[in-house]
Amino acid sequence: MSASGVAPRVDVVRLEIPARPEFLGLVRSVVAAAANIEADLRDDRVEDLRLAVSEATTNAIEAHQLIGLDNRISVRAIVSDDRIEVVVRDKGKGFDPASLSTMPNPEDPERLLFENGLGIPLMRQLTDESDISSDDEGTTVRLVIYTRKYL
Repeated sequence: MSASGVAPRVDVVRLEIPARPEFLGLVRSVVAAAANIEADLRDDRVEDLRLAVSEATTNAIEAHQLIGLDNRISVRAIVSDDRIEVVVRDKGKGFDPASLSTMPNPEDPERLLFENGLGIPLMRQLTDESDISSDDEGTTVRLVIYTRKYL
């Protein structure tokens, strides 16, 4: 309960997709539709979230394809009074999140020498919060955009 005695609003949208690129458009559409429920979220922030989620989902698809997994990828959008939070979970091999500090800086012109590795810095730049955790069971990416009334 909030200080006013009213329970905070929390809406959750869950989606499970096959690990195939042709489902990226569906993920983008569902996340944008969920984010657009929040009237205090600017259109450009919805687009930032769509792009960040697209990067996270693409990484999850690639992780599954790399080792031939048929498991589905889970995408969960949580819409509350102060934020939109999207969690992307895959069952891929995982990686050491500490290695993220060695990824190219998106503002460094040398980044163009890398074919991969820009998605994670991009997700971090486009969202207000981003967390990545990985273990033997897979990887979880959590992306958050705050609504304008809470910025």
